[in-house]
Amino acid sequence: MDTADSDKFIVKKNDTVGRYAVVSENIKAGDLIFSEKPFAYGPKSDSPPLCLGCYNSVDCSTFCSRCGWPVCCVDCENLSCHKDNECQVFTDAKVKFQSVEDCSATCLQYECITPLRLLLAKENNPQRWEEEVAQMESHNGKRKELPIWAFNQVNVVEYLRGPCKLNKFSEELIHTACGILDINAFEARAPSGYLIRCLFPKLAILSHNCVSNIVHSIECQGTGIQEDYSVFVRAAVDIPKDGEIFSSYTYSLWPTLVRREFLRENKFFECKCERCSDATELGTHLGTLKCNKCDNGVILSTDPLDDKCAWKCTHCEFSTNATSVRKVYATIQAEIEAVEMMSDAEGIEVRETIFRKYRSVLHPKNSYMTILRVALSQLYGKADGYTIEDLPDLILERKTELCYQLLDVLNVVEPGHSRIRGITLYELHSPLLILARNQYSAGVFNKELLRKKLVEAIGILGESAEILKNEPLSTLEGQLGQVAQQAHEQLLHNLDILVETA
Repeated sequence: MDTADSDKFIVKKNDTVGRYAVVSENIKAGDLIFSEKPFAYGPKSDSPPLCLGCYNSVDCSTFCSRCGWPVCCVDCENLSCHKDNECQVFTDAKVKFQSVEDCSATCLQYECITPLRLLLAKENNPQRWEEEVAQMESHNGKRKELPIWAFNQVNVVEYLRGPCKLNKFSEELIHTACGILDINAFEARAPSGYLIRCLFPKLAILSHNCVSNIVHSIECQGTGIQEDYSVFVRAAVDIPKDGEIFSSYTYSLWPTLVRREFLRENKFFECKCERCSDATELGTHLGTLKCNKCDNGVILSTDPLDDKCAWKCTHCEFSTNATSVRKVYATIQAEIEAVEMMSDAEGIEVRETIFRKYRSVLHPKNSYMTILRVALSQLYGKADGYTIEDLPDLILERKTELCYQLLDVLNVVEPGHSRIRGITLYELHSPLLILARNQYSAGVFNKELLRKKLVEAIGILGESAEILKNEPLSTLEGQLGQVAQQAHEQLLHNLDILVETA
């Protein structure tokens, strides 16, 4: 991972959106725009007990020798993120971790950890707080009306000001810290595999758009003394000088109804981006349903920015409402989430069953068909009984079909150098290579066409390697990028041999 000599963006401000960022020069896809270290980081809300040093799962049998809170070992209790933050507070106040029955369940004692680290970072680095963090939205006024306010009052505010004896932090400031984290923090994967949250002030400046033009990667570099969760922000597509930089605060494959609901409830704004304003979602039809009253019609929102409007068929008089559409989404989403952790042969079969079940209900490119394609495209070739060497041509063709259909959507909503495009391109190249050789052996086409098809597959692998090369090697995507690069070089070098020996 490289680092920027200087940031390639400028912060601007207007009365409509507040702060936003534009690039200060012409930026090419893959170029680094900026990098930064987090202002604070730690466990997510609703976290189970984790080691407060490395964030690995714990059985709550090993504790820090100073404060008595869960850690893995002495090395972890001496990591700065713990030792220099909550450890000292808990030790001084004699606040011990209270034993729990289930160490895999949400632990309310952990709700205070990351807000406390943010407050302590404010004390230790007041200049950066004033220049970068204090300007972040906490939406305290709106949050006071929500259950989260009362939840934080009990589990964070009263805990820190009571047992932890931190009256120096006002109730309002602690609520502000909670709000800043909830609104602005980004997820990062610790080396343990568990998700934590990091507050990146520069990254938080970027405006939301449901089609992002950047990709960010968070790298954890362990030094033995401290972990460094630096973020690297790169252009996903070419961005002209003075072009605004957009991040996405939602999952890009959700349909508009779901994305806008999430943004309204969690980020406190109504998204009116080009994608949200288009009933077809820029032609992807991620929210579109099939009409069961006629043969050719599809059901679209009559006003995508009105979450209570009518949804009507394009070919007949059938009409429904957004509430009913949302219920359909919720039902299908629940079925998909129920099999999310299944990565074996049964996982493939269950997902294919769900896929067939809703083909008559959903547009072929609908979000939930697309989400199923993501999983299936990656499981075919990996699951036991479905390894790439085991797949018959019929299933190889199914895998390529899934990848191509997925790319049709990703090219619009996750364009350019996005991780999911890089992974999908990698998944596509193998079945293309194998099918080309199998079909040549069966006499379907001649050697000239074989070479053409092999070159196409190798080119797809090369694009995957180019996209994934900047991912941290500590991540699965980074490791896949390295494999893709090595395989691409070998295939290019051996192309003539592959053609002659087919």
